[in-house]
Amino acid sequence: MYFASVRIITDDVDRLVEFYEKVMGVSAVRPAPVFAELVLPSCTLAIGHSQTVPLFGIGSAVAADNHTVILEFRVHDVDAEYERLKPFVDEWVKEPTTMPWGNRAVLFRDPDGNLINLFQPVTEEAIKRFSGRG
Repeated sequence: MYFASVRIITDDVDRLVEFYEKVMGVSAVRPAPVFAELVLPSCTLAIGHSQTVPLFGIGSAVAADNHTVILEFRVHDVDAEYERLKPFVDEWVKEPTTMPWGNRAVLFRDPDGNLINLFQPVTEEAIKRFSGRG
């Protein structure tokens, strides 16, 4: 089994695509106006318009209603990413902080309110835990 992607359902694909292109530093592939994919070597983030929800089952997903999932991206320098993203992020949840499990992290919300965590392992134990992972 391969983990293919995480998909966010939104009422404004263009807005989220523009935001995530800035965050992830890659251009989206747009096979249809209602769908986009941002592909990194380690993961794919898909963005689908709420108009696509009936294809999966009416009411199976609701745009801008996520209160349980955190999208996490490992980065080389959390503090540098924080400075780079300041002009684009409207809601910071936590400024750069070293967490008890050894990661330095910054948390913020995308335009639909989804929570994003950028982190870098900084303690010896955390660095060891992530060694060998893509």
